[in-house]
Amino acid sequence: MTTAVQSQSEYRNLPILSLTESASNPRTTFDDKALDELAESIKAQGVLSPLVVRPKGGHSYEIVAGARRYRAAQRAGLEYVPVRIAELSDAQAVEVSIVENLQRRDVHPLDEANGYARLLALDEPKYSIEQIAAKCGKSPGYVLARVRLAQLAPAVVEAFSKDEIGVGHALLLAKLQPEQQEQALAACYQETYGNGSKSKRILLPVRHLQQWIEHNILLELAAAPFSKEDAQLLPEAGSCLECPKRTGHNVLLFDGISPRHDSCSDPNCYGAKLEMHVKQAIATKPKLVQISTAYGKPAEGSAAIPRNQYVELRQDKPQKKEQRDWPEYKTCKSTTEAIVTEGSEKGELRKICADPNCAIHHPKKQKSTADANWKAEQEKQRREEALAQTTGLRVLKAIGEAVPVRLMKRDLLFTVERLTAMLDERKLAILIRQHEIGQPKDTGSPAKLLSALLPKAEESKLGRILVETVILLSMRTDTDTVKVLRDAAQTYRVDIDAIAAKVKQEFAAKDKAKTAKKVTSKLPAKAAKKTAA
Repeated sequence: MTTAVQSQSEYRNLPILSLTESASNPRTTFDDKALDELAESIKAQGVLSPLVVRPKGGHSYEIVAGARRYRAAQRAGLEYVPVRIAELSDAQAVEVSIVENLQRRDVHPLDEANGYARLLALDEPKYSIEQIAAKCGKSPGYVLARVRLAQLAPAVVEAFSKDEIGVGHALLLAKLQPEQQEQALAACYQETYGNGSKSKRILLPVRHLQQWIEHNILLELAAAPFSKEDAQLLPEAGSCLECPKRTGHNVLLFDGISPRHDSCSDPNCYGAKLEMHVKQAIATKPKLVQISTAYGKPAEGSAAIPRNQYVELRQDKPQKKEQRDWPEYKTCKSTTEAIVTEGSEKGELRKICADPNCAIHHPKKQKSTADANWKAEQEKQRREEALAQTTGLRVLKAIGEAVPVRLMKRDLLFTVERLTAMLDERKLAILIRQHEIGQPKDTGSPAKLLSALLPKAEESKLGRILVETVILLSMRTDTDTVKVLRDAAQTYRVDIDAIAAKVKQEFAAKDKAKTAKKVTSKLPAKAAKKTAA
């Protein structure tokens, strides 16, 4: 395919006053400093490359290519400029103008994007991405990425036009759905505070935005409980296999994002399919028990059984001899199939026991009703465990507060993100409680709550989380826990004995208040008033 410029073109010098710029010029931004530099060059050497113009009737001509040279020539005070006059139709003029501008190096990416988009929209000649790439000397992936810039949300366009974000940020944002772009735009910055109270907004590296998108937008399809091939699960969305929002299908567009995984870039569609999958599963198997994997209480009116009221049976085989006696490796007559309807792993099927009278999976309740002494022993053990756990958490917090800031933020963020990914859900929950992440009723995944915090955290907090994570990873057994905390406390000069003593005092005060409340509740009303007085 060739750009249609007629052979009867002629070269002439025309009065600069006879020329007008084309309304279809894809270039919308001109750098004043660069124009001044070009004007100085023109004063010294003249216009070296003729403008391409076409007749517009009478003695006037429309500039098809060369608007920047035209403006610089005006600044240089030229009365005549060299031109090449070509007889072009409107469609041909648009094509020549766009292609000529796209081949230049100083075009703003947004102008470039609009130029490519207009070429694709031409009825004659009809271009494909590959043809445009060949014509402009670019790769198909480059052209497609630039075309997506023409679909940026207004807020992103404004930020990009003002150079508040770079082209790398804009290209990543353009891969997202319009409703996701503004949310991701906010993740491009970090608010920092100096000695004064006024905050300063810092543009974070492109790599940070890429990681944010991978953690907060993309959903790995290999982990989806629904069928990716099922086009009828959500008819308006169709099959995931042919979806342009799937990273593995639209490889050119999503180049550089989630290279190791085939992911969905539309959480709303993914969530709708997940909801439909759960509904269909319950409709197909009415006896399915609904369970929650989220921490805290289920939502009001929820049919899901809370995670502390059932035991999930493991599907793998015991790896060690002692594991054979673990309840989660045994079945019982109350074993039933369940589906996760709240929390992480939503839509997955599990085998559980939710029978509170089951001697295999709920032995504590069985023993407590039959043996009061055993119950007292369990209460004593629980108290000792609570004391040890609270003391351990206080020590961990004190160690974290003693951690100095030394590494750069990028190093801390890189290390922390990879180490926290190695924590199990229980230890992640400990870390979240330590730093009061999320709202009290937040039932979101601990991993997602933490990943949302880390990029925004200051160096001091990242350093603290780094040390705490290493300590948590080292706690494989009770013996390890005591030793690791002792070693860390010694390193950071934390007084474990003082913390343990304070925790014991707090527990003793709570026990005293609890006992007093029980005694008061058993007294007659008048006696209770006297006791209170």
